[in-house]
Amino acid sequence: RYQHWVEGLNQDWCISRQRYFGVPFPVWYPVTGAGEPDFSSPIYASPETLPVDPSSDPAPGYEESQRDQTGGFTAEPDVMDTWATSSLSPQIQSHWGIDPDRHARLFPMDLRPQAHDIIRTWAFYTIVKAWMHEGEVPWYHVVLSGFILDPDRKKMSKSKGNVVTPEDIIDDFSADAVRYWAARARLGTDTAYDPGVFKVGKRLVTKVFNASRFVLMQVDRAVGEGALPGPEQIGEKLDLALINRLRTVIEQASSALATFDYAAALQVVEESFWTFCDHYLELVKLRSYSDEDTPARRSAIAALCWALDAYLRLLAPFLPYVTEEVWSWRFAGDGPRRSVHTSPWPSLDEVDAVPKPKVFGSFDAAVEVLTKIRGTKTTAQKSLRWPVERLAIVGPEEHRDALEPVFEDVLRAGNVEVANASVSDGAAPEGERFSVTVELADDMES
Repeated sequence: RYQHWVEGLNQDWCISRQRYFGVPFPVWYPVTGAGEPDFSSPIYASPETLPVDPSSDPAPGYEESQRDQTGGFTAEPDVMDTWATSSLSPQIQSHWGIDPDRHARLFPMDLRPQAHDIIRTWAFYTIVKAWMHEGEVPWYHVVLSGFILDPDRKKMSKSKGNVVTPEDIIDDFSADAVRYWAARARLGTDTAYDPGVFKVGKRLVTKVFNASRFVLMQVDRAVGEGALPGPEQIGEKLDLALINRLRTVIEQASSALATFDYAAALQVVEESFWTFCDHYLELVKLRSYSDEDTPARRSAIAALCWALDAYLRLLAPFLPYVTEEVWSWRFAGDGPRRSVHTSPWPSLDEVDAVPKPKVFGSFDAAVEVLTKIRGTKTTAQKSLRWPVERLAIVGPEEHRDALEPVFEDVLRAGNVEVANASVSDGAAPEGERFSVTVELADDMES
C-alpha cells in the first residue's frame, strides 16, 4: 500500500490547512498603504523565539497595536497540516535539535505501531521528513494493527456512532482482560468486539491470581521467609519434564515476539499456563504438601517456584497488573527485579543446572492418564480424592516408557494404591497414548 501511494504521487504536499485548530505558521506579512497584505515580503520568526503564535504574538519590529493596520502587519491565518508536525514524532521524542547526544542514541528508532488507514499519511510523511532531514528512515520496523469491528463486522468509528468506550468494560472485566483481548488480535487483522473474549481474559487473570496464591502457600510452608529455592534443586522426573516443557514455551514465545507476532506468543504461554494449573499442580500437590523435608519435596517446591516466576514474566506483557501484583508478593527484589516489567525475559540459561529428561513425553503421558481418572470420578459425581479400586493402563512400549518415570506422581494424584494399578502392552485408541480402565472404590475407606 505504501509503495503504491509513493509511485502514484502526482502533486506536491500541501502542508497548510484552513482550520481553527492546529500548529500555526510563525509568519506575518507587512500591510501596505492600501491596507493589503504584502505576501511577497513575509516576516519570519527567528528560531530562538519559537514557538510563536502569530495570531497573538506581534511580528518582529512591530507593536501589537499595529496588527491589521496600514503600515503594520497581519498574521498568516493558516495552520499546518496535522502530518506536517506528526511526521516529526520520532525526532520530537529523540529531542532532535535540543539534545544532540540523545538524538544520536535514539534515532533511527526500532518500531512504529500504527493502523492501515494512516500508511499514506503518518507513515509516509514521517519517512519523507526523516529522509529529507537526515538521509535515513526514522525506524526499522512498522507494525500495522487492524481495525476494531462492531458485532455487524463494520468498522467502529465516532462518525458512525458504533464505538464502545472502555470505562465500563474495564470495570466489568478489568484492564488486564481488555489488554488480553487486544493482544489476541493478530497484526493487520481486523478484530470484532466480542465480550466473550473479555470473559476469557478475566478468567485467566483470576487463574493467575489463585494459582499463584496456591504455589506461594506451598513455598511459604517449605521455606517460610527464607530464600526461594533455586532450579538446581529440581531433580524429580515429573519436575524435569515440566521444566523441559517450559524451555520449549520460552523458545516459542521469544521467537514469536521477535517477529512481532505477539498473538502467537500469548497463545503459546496461555495454553502452557492452563496445563500447568490444571494438571501439574494436581500431579505435584501431595509431594509439595509433604511435611517431611525430602529431596522429592524440595524438587517440587523449586519447580513450582521457578515455573511461577517464569510464567509471570511471560504473561507480564499481556496481563501487566495482576502479574505485577503477584510479583510483589514474593519475587520482587533489588535492581531490575524490583518489578516484573523490568526483570529479564525468561531464558534457557536460568535452568542450565536442570538436566533434561532421559525420556521425553512423560508429562503428556501423565496428563492423559490423570485426566481419564478424574473424568471417571467427575462422571460418577465423586470428589477427586475418591479412591480407585482398579486402574488398568494399556499402551505401546513407547508410551509406557514415557509414563514409567512419573507413574508414582499419577497414582498419588489419582489416589490409586500401587497394588491396584497395572500397566500392560497393547494398542491404544486412535489419537491416544493409552487405553485406561478406571474402577472406583465403593466408599472413601476402601
